[in-house]
Amino acid sequence: MAKETNAKLSRREREIMDVIYRAGRATAAEVLDQLADPPSYSAVRALLRVLEEKGHLRHEEEGPRYVFAPTVPRARARQSALRQILHTFFDGSTEQAVAALLDLSSAKLSDEELDRLSRMIADARKEGR
Repeated sequence: MAKETNAKLSRREREIMDVIYRAGRATAAEVLDQLADPPSYSAVRALLRVLEEKGHLRHEEEGPRYVFAPTVPRARARQSALRQILHTFFDGSTEQAVAALLDLSSAKLSDEELDRLSRMIADARKEGR
């Protein structure tokens, strides 16, 4: 029984979701192989079950193995995570978040990147966002 997919994730749950998003789908053993400082195999299986209960994953049986896949496209999951970050750390201010990202940028943005950002801002103005 899947719960709401916007339930908060622990650090380890986010790591597991990242592995599965990169792979598209994965078994518990495949997830375990990709984790830095991995917990036990049974802990990974338990976390996969929790993620499934929270509605982030679904599984298919392939022979004796369960293969897990995300229930939500990565782009939608990103938007949900960004909304949470905006609300939690930036009082809902996109401007403050963008300013913080620009401050964090260790490398200068290329002219192409600045042009793309300028176009996005112009488009947002036209759409009245």
